[in-house]
Amino acid sequence: MDTTGFPLQFARTRRFSLGVPRQFTVSPDGERVLFVRSLSGVDPRSPLWLYERGEERILAGPSAPAADDAHVSDAERTRRERARETSVGVVGYATDREARVVAYALGGALWLVRTDGGAPWQVRTEGPVVDPRPSPDGTHIAYVSDGALRVVGTDGTGDRPLAEPEAPDVAYGLADHAAAESIGRTRGYWWSPDGDALLVARVDTSMVRRRYLGDPADPARAPRSVPYPAAGTANARTSLCVVTLDGRHTPVRLPERAPEDEAPAGVWRDPAFEYVVSAGWESGGPVVGLQTRDQRTLWVLRVDPPSGEVQRLFGQTDEHWVEWLPGAPLHTASGTAVLPCPRGDARSLRIGDALAPEGLQVDAVLGTVGERVLFTASEEPTETHVWSYAPDTGFVRLTDEPGVHTASAGGDTVVLDSRTPDGHTVTVVRGGAPSGRIAVLAEQPLVTPRPVHLSLGKRELRSRLHLPSWYTPDAGKLPVLLSPYAGPGMRVVTKGGGWYTAVCQWFAEHGFAVLATDGRGTPGRGVEWQRAILGDRLTPVLTDQVDALHAAADRYDALDLGRVAIRGWSFSGYLAAAAVLHRPDVFHAAVAGAAVTDRRLYDTYWEERYLGHPDIRPENYDRCSLLPYADRLTRPLMLVHGLADDNVFPAHTLRLSAALLAAGRPHTVLPLPGAGHLVTRVGQADALLRHELGFLRKSLGI
Repeated sequence: MDTTGFPLQFARTRRFSLGVPRQFTVSPDGERVLFVRSLSGVDPRSPLWLYERGEERILAGPSAPAADDAHVSDAERTRRERARETSVGVVGYATDREARVVAYALGGALWLVRTDGGAPWQVRTEGPVVDPRPSPDGTHIAYVSDGALRVVGTDGTGDRPLAEPEAPDVAYGLADHAAAESIGRTRGYWWSPDGDALLVARVDTSMVRRRYLGDPADPARAPRSVPYPAAGTANARTSLCVVTLDGRHTPVRLPERAPEDEAPAGVWRDPAFEYVVSAGWESGGPVVGLQTRDQRTLWVLRVDPPSGEVQRLFGQTDEHWVEWLPGAPLHTASGTAVLPCPRGDARSLRIGDALAPEGLQVDAVLGTVGERVLFTASEEPTETHVWSYAPDTGFVRLTDEPGVHTASAGGDTVVLDSRTPDGHTVTVVRGGAPSGRIAVLAEQPLVTPRPVHLSLGKRELRSRLHLPSWYTPDAGKLPVLLSPYAGPGMRVVTKGGGWYTAVCQWFAEHGFAVLATDGRGTPGRGVEWQRAILGDRLTPVLTDQVDALHAAADRYDALDLGRVAIRGWSFSGYLAAAAVLHRPDVFHAAVAGAAVTDRRLYDTYWEERYLGHPDIRPENYDRCSLLPYADRLTRPLMLVHGLADDNVFPAHTLRLSAALLAAGRPHTVLPLPGAGHLVTRVGQADALLRHELGFLRKSLGI
């Protein structure tokens, strides 16, 4: 294996994300599949592609390296950061109902192309374009520019504002920070099926506290102001209105609060509906999902467009929190409701009167085609499969091979996007039979992952162990490196492979036994498993890492418990720093990247779900933050942070470093100028891997 060249490959491929097809749209007749994919595994330029009649071709996109970020607006940069976008060029698009007219932004300009022939053409607009979307009939394009929602004809005529901000802190048609970063709602407006009106979000951030993010490496550049809703502080206020193409505005009369007699009891109760978790416009009218500030009440409402009045379709409460199911609710063509449905310890799904099979943990609803519903679900937490439901067939699993699968559909065509131990494939299935493939151009890692999947300890912790390819029992014991994520919202111990396993194997090839474990709080193992971290986001998670380590060492003599390190980024960066502060008896060194060191500094939606309001439950925040324990450090610790990170602000690392310094505790700080929460730049991502390796080897005396 080429361990020397791997770090540079890791950076040049942007974590092996380049060359991967994504954002699939299947036309309603099933004849066409649209997607974006960069030109190769190392070329970040991303065109728009069309797969039709078994062949794929470029529809539109950049032809020169300059067509990337040169003229991208701040709003578009923020949108890309929320989406962790790594390519340039056509990084997003939208189509009309029939997938004939496609709109996309390139360098801040609006471009259109037709899938039935002809060259792309630019439509001149009044300002830089964000999130352009065609009307269902393809005659108009809505877009956001400088906080205003505008519309223009596909022929370039009639460009006009439909909703303009009344103040500097107001924007129409965009998602606020909590929605985009934590909830997963990235859109801010939705066309009516007839194309004569839009449901539009109005976001007011005037009450949100500002943070200022500058570039210390460029002191001449002014810092930018970022409205950031930290735990216990004000959220942005999101309201909705129905806007017609002739300019009429009808406010949607959203309820301000859940009734007191319906709100669950608790130490902290806040029944104000502060979160718009979902929205859309179906044939029966707009449908909106609201969640209270304490996240324990969720309502789904149908909107009457002429009056703005709402009707409650569905409600759910929980004494802990109601977790939103991505993609739901929605309705089939006949109006059958597709709704989340808690079922024992499972996050389940109800389609009309039909319940998803018992034991399924439903991950997301992918969409409907007629009466058919597609969704993803897990029976085993290391796998995610695509399921289908139709009245005549019932519930059917569409994927068999162990791995992580998802899908898009239209007509009788399903595009299966599958990551398995054998690699990444995208298969086009028509009429139930494979009819072709869309190429995956991503480079193969220079190191070949050799994971051993384990179920460890009394909690059967799903883990993945990497040993060096050259290791034999007579080679002696190996130092151990824990490389988990272990936080809510993501699993890394899956049969789906990916860049994460390649990085673990690279460290293993340098003489480590590398162990990754998904413990309590991670998804896919039931409601109680996820809620085991209520009130304490740290102790159960750290305990599971220690238990998995000891269980693995009992099974494999190769693991040297006298030399144990841990590395991580974001949540696992927090976990890594906490490991050497709280368990120096187990962990002898740590690398903590982009760590949330003070839970009060992170956002409302994530922190308050688990820890409550910091003014009412301060003990939870004190228990889970790292600053109060800085004087405990006795092990080598390297802190890493991107100085342009507007998700986990650099203040987290700087405050912990200051506390460590005040306590007289030596440590290392590595700042990354210009880097955000995702570090992919050549010269940083590659150098960081090598620097981590050197630090860990030196700290463990290797």
